Amino acid sequence: MKLQAVELPLGRSHAQPKTTKIVLLIIIFGTLVLLTIIPVFYPLLGYPLYLLKNSSSKPSSTYDSQELRASIRISEGENCDIFSGEWVPNLDAPYYTNTTCWAIHEHQNCMKYGRPDTEFMKWKWKPDGCELPVFNPAQFLEIVRGKSLAFVGDSVGRNQMQSLICLLSRVEYPVDVSYTPDEKFKRWKYTTYNFTIAYLWTPHLVKSKERDANGPTQTGLFNLYLDEFDEEWTTQIEDFDYLIISGGQWFYRPSVFYENRQIVGCHFCLIESVTDLTKFYGYRKAFRTAFRAINSLENFKGITFLRTFAPSHFENGLWNQGGNCVRTKPFRSNETALDSDNLELYMIQMEEFRTAEREGRKKGKRYRLMDTTQATLLRPDGHPSRYGHWPHENVTLYNDCVHWCLPGPIDTWNDFLLQMLKMEGARSHQERLYSGDRKMRFH
Repeated sequence: MKLQAVELPLGRSHAQPKTTKIVLLIIIFGTLVLLTIIPVFYPLLGYPLYLLKNSSSKPSSTYDSQELRASIRISEGENCDIFSGEWVPNLDAPYYTNTTCWAIHEHQNCMKYGRPDTEFMKWKWKPDGCELPVFNPAQFLEIVRGKSLAFVGDSVGRNQMQSLICLLSRVEYPVDVSYTPDEKFKRWKYTTYNFTIAYLWTPHLVKSKERDANGPTQTGLFNLYLDEFDEEWTTQIEDFDYLIISGGQWFYRPSVFYENRQIVGCHFCLIESVTDLTKFYGYRKAFRTAFRAINSLENFKGITFLRTFAPSHFENGLWNQGGNCVRTKPFRSNETALDSDNLELYMIQMEEFRTAEREGRKKGKRYRLMDTTQATLLRPDGHPSRYGHWPHENVTLYNDCVHWCLPGPIDTWNDFLLQMLKMEGARSHQERLYSGDRKMRFH
């Protein structure tokens, strides 16, 4: 969002009396400019610009987007929202293939399974008003030298982690240093750079358990303990320098909600006498508890990135009723809008993030927003569809419009990550300068 501040000149005035009228005219003109601009910009002060450009339903959030996005300027003094923009052709992409990177999950290996088109790999994200540099693996590894990064969430989070490994493969491959054979909790190390990357599986972010393998939709029925930490990941993160937390699609599955060990409601559980509170209730409470877990960790000194909700792109039916994603080009930003369930889930994330960030600041915790939602919304062409398996295979998600082909659109999520890490370095430098300046002034 590009909101330009209007500054009136301040400082000493050496004007002679004969210039009084000129000064008065300047003041009047400046006041008129302010009165003209404020009503135009005022509605924009609370929300990402693309929501206001595209959505017909007004969100209910009251977070301050300028404060939220303070860490994502391209350079000092350039007020550019890297998350609002368009996809433009990039003939240099892709920067790896399914034959040069072993980290691609089978179900996202679209070229292996015969996807006939390749144009979906040849786009890059162009923010409104500035450029977002393409991922530089050597630069990334230098920035994270001696540090550690954990992806906390579901298989879409794993999707991003595997994209990162593939992007870094042009410089170095990591070695497996996992503490368990469980594929849901993996760790790799880039030995040259002493950089560790981890994946911590938690599809609901809170403690959960499968109640019924089938459930009303044949995708399982789950107990979600909405006020209890999922210690499978919360006990693992204290030593990490960066967390990328995310979640979304698992909350569409039927679930029973517990608080204080008592059933309080459910989402499409179809259990008699249990109130359907909808998935939104569970989603909000889960993020609230996950952020509370992070804020409760006294020894966690890292930075938490919220990677925002990634919409799916099923068309002409639900995922289990013939829905598919067969488009071969991105949308333009004026061709689609974040609405309905997608908008509600996104706004819940933003509201809970804002609360957690405010509470965490009191304890020295740092939160950053990786707002991938618009860029992701505009890429219906980036999913595996039926090219994540062989035609004869019996898989639950036959047409996959949730995950992302690799190479593909979510490589850009790591462009965002690198840019944010670079700006984090600039922010730390500014904070050190500010701290030193304060010490000089008070001594």
